[in-house]
Amino acid sequence: MGIYAERPWLALYAEGQPADISPEHATMLEVFEASLAATPDAVAIRYFDGVLTFADLDAASDALAAGLAEAGFAPGDRMGLYVQNDPAFVIGLLGAWKAGGAAVAINPMNKARELTYLLTDSGATALLCLEDLYASVARGVLPETQVRTVVTCSPLDRQARDDPRVLGDVVRARPEETLDLEELLTTHAGKEPTAPAPGGEDVAILTYTSGTTGVPKGAMNTHANMVFNAEAYREWMRLTPADSVLGVAPLFHITGLVGHIAVALLAGCPLVLAHRFHPEVVMDAIREHRPTFTVGSITVFIALSGVEGVTAADFASLRTIYSGGAPIAPAVTDQFEARTGRYIHNIYGLTETNSPSHAVPMGRRAPVDPNSGALSVGVPIYNTVVRILGEDGEELPPGEIGEIATSGPQVVPGYWGKPEATAESLPGGELRTGDVGFMDEQGWFYLVDRKKDMINAAGYKVWPREVEDVLYGHPAVREAAVVGVPDPYRGETVKAFVSLKAGAAATPEELIAFAKDRMAAYKYPRSVELVDELPKTTTGKILRRELRDQSAPATPTG
Repeated sequence: MGIYAERPWLALYAEGQPADISPEHATMLEVFEASLAATPDAVAIRYFDGVLTFADLDAASDALAAGLAEAGFAPGDRMGLYVQNDPAFVIGLLGAWKAGGAAVAINPMNKARELTYLLTDSGATALLCLEDLYASVARGVLPETQVRTVVTCSPLDRQARDDPRVLGDVVRARPEETLDLEELLTTHAGKEPTAPAPGGEDVAILTYTSGTTGVPKGAMNTHANMVFNAEAYREWMRLTPADSVLGVAPLFHITGLVGHIAVALLAGCPLVLAHRFHPEVVMDAIREHRPTFTVGSITVFIALSGVEGVTAADFASLRTIYSGGAPIAPAVTDQFEARTGRYIHNIYGLTETNSPSHAVPMGRRAPVDPNSGALSVGVPIYNTVVRILGEDGEELPPGEIGEIATSGPQVVPGYWGKPEATAESLPGGELRTGDVGFMDEQGWFYLVDRKKDMINAAGYKVWPREVEDVLYGHPAVREAAVVGVPDPYRGETVKAFVSLKAGAAATPEELIAFAKDRMAAYKYPRSVELVDELPKTTTGKILRRELRDQSAPATPTG
């Protein structure tokens, strides 16, 4: 545990948690094969009314690997996964590994420019793609890439009772110039892969950063990285084959990859999927399949708790709920618990840490910092060392705010094809996260904000997260985002964008007064803009950048 060996947070591990873990399996394929050998007929995926067992997944991914190899996919190659939360994503992931290669996670909301960049940067030679995404996006950009093999699939595959709310407008459109996934699996049924098995240090999947500080970078998530954090999820959340995982995070995102797919494969339990997040559809899946664990962004849980007619009984099967990916205001967790009877445990990590680096221990409630009002993101998980660094890279004592720096078995070795970016962000293997936070005397960590989001109002530092947390305390506020906007007198000033709960009412002046009564004069928002919806990523993070851009003064022309 390095410099924190004497820190009191180690005592938190004594509360029913092992102090150390040593994964038995070095690769995700070995993880899958262990669960397959133990319970081949156990359910691996529930997708609407469709069911795939571990044996079904094994047979399908074997056939895909054989088909890819026949089409020229070689060991070391990479296959893009341009798919929603469908069984095809899991089949594609396992198939790429069995063919000796790696996968490239692609956001299904990406358009031509973004898809071209990801395929070109990763050097992908194959693409598994939804039929509609092939027709609308991929077909036009593939000639500019190295992709030689395209396999298309439909969200209607592997189930019969498609939900009209998310699949009602789906029409099968089999592109003749591509390989159809289900046809490929039938043609190559019974064939076994011949490629060498991957090793622990081999790249399992490239997951791309958002590119908010430059071009997106492909984090090289290795098999060993993923296995470690899959094991961390299983042990920390105490998951067994009797559990089931609700897949609310996008599978292309690191939370979906590790907190849904990897941990379900390791625990040998079902993964519940529903194509894409639609609150009413996911609530129906919860009622029907009774999952026991999930992890997702706080906006997901705000949406679920707001579904008309929802009761605490609907959430009774979910004994464990974790939320990460975006800051959580204490008032939001309180409101969710009051509505559902379930406490949301905080969790924190990045693409480069393969999901968690910190989490609130099971059975504990995260403390709230009395000064900032921030909810703790937890304590470092197993075998993870976290430091708080000052501007000059010096280590800061408890209570002082600085950049969070993380090292451990889950931290990626670097970025694909970008040695300079690797050296800058991962000096000596320690990840400089770009997140600002602090550790208290008891060892709990608190996330203050992103370094780049800090507002400088007349020389005073204002962290948007603190202002947002205050606004979430207003009974009418559903979501809030705070940004700095140009101000001729103060340089920058604080502006809030707020969406209100259904049926609730509040004026901008009322919200400004509410915040003014609860924080220092330089912090409260000078303006509030009411909006129907805040812009978000597909993982539920609110896009402050878009809000800043639309608030910026127009650039003079002529």
